[in-house]
Amino acid sequence: MTKAPEVPNSPSISMDTPAPKGGGADRVELMQTFVRIVEAGSLSAAAALLGTTQPTVSRRLQMLERSLGLRLLQRSTHQMKLTEDGERCFVRAKELVASWEAFEADLRGTGEEPEGTLRVLAPHAFGQELLVAPLVSFLERYAGIKVHWFLSDREPDFIAEGIDCAIHVGELRDPSNVAITLTDVPRIVVASPDLLQDRPMPAHPQDLVQMPWLALTTFYRNDITLTHKTTGERARVAFDARMSTDSLYVLRSAALRGLGVGVSSAWVMAEDVAQGRLIQLLPQWRSTALPMNLIYPYAKHYPARLLRFVEAMRAAVPMVINNEQRKIRDL
Repeated sequence: MTKAPEVPNSPSISMDTPAPKGGGADRVELMQTFVRIVEAGSLSAAAALLGTTQPTVSRRLQMLERSLGLRLLQRSTHQMKLTEDGERCFVRAKELVASWEAFEADLRGTGEEPEGTLRVLAPHAFGQELLVAPLVSFLERYAGIKVHWFLSDREPDFIAEGIDCAIHVGELRDPSNVAITLTDVPRIVVASPDLLQDRPMPAHPQDLVQMPWLALTTFYRNDITLTHKTTGERARVAFDARMSTDSLYVLRSAALRGLGVGVSSAWVMAEDVAQGRLIQLLPQWRSTALPMNLIYPYAKHYPARLLRFVEAMRAAVPMVINNEQRKIRDL
């Protein structure tokens, strides 16, 4: 531990002295001070961190030792060392202080404006378009929050990447994370009028087998199963894709240029279908809808900014997706 001079002429502490009643500092504040002393390495450094004076820090330490009836630190003019009891106390005090600070932050968030920075991972296509409006509304509502908005279709390693939460489309791999369901994302089969110009309109999924295909590698590569929404009949379509991509936008662009048939989140293609640039094939048949979840690692306490973000996305995202789907339903 870093060497530090002790306050001269510090009064001796009698372990038989009863704990003070009605003192100016409560137990949590005394524990916070003790933790800061150990982490900072000296009373003066702890005082600077706490925004107070060295005599005040020394006095709080003495009060804590009296209240516990234990010597926590061995101090001399040139060094400071935890006693055996101090080692045990530090471990427990650090846990207590962390829990209390999280508890206070949570309570403050219910009555005051939440603050701080939120690091969010969002899917590429959704994060560039549909989720921007809910994000802007959230930031306009909570002026004290900043958001770092990252785009990726994968499920993150929250701890390693320093991500607070993620909006994820598709199945989840890590069951230890908290998963809040936002909505389901329907998928449809589309092709351009040019691709269908010299071909009969498909009447059954098996009619798609001989057509050129585009694959979206994050969800399907060489085959896809379609389900009739009325009868529940299921049909598997196998193919050798002419082009594969992990981008919804690339798939859309290739489909618009007549390269092949593609299966995509309905909202991406909704405007093109509504304007006749793409044709929805087999409208009674759908690929399995993809779940959209907001996920974050489990913890005993969550900052108010995360809780408010979850609330905002649960309210906004289903409406945004539904509005896009309506473009197809109303045709």
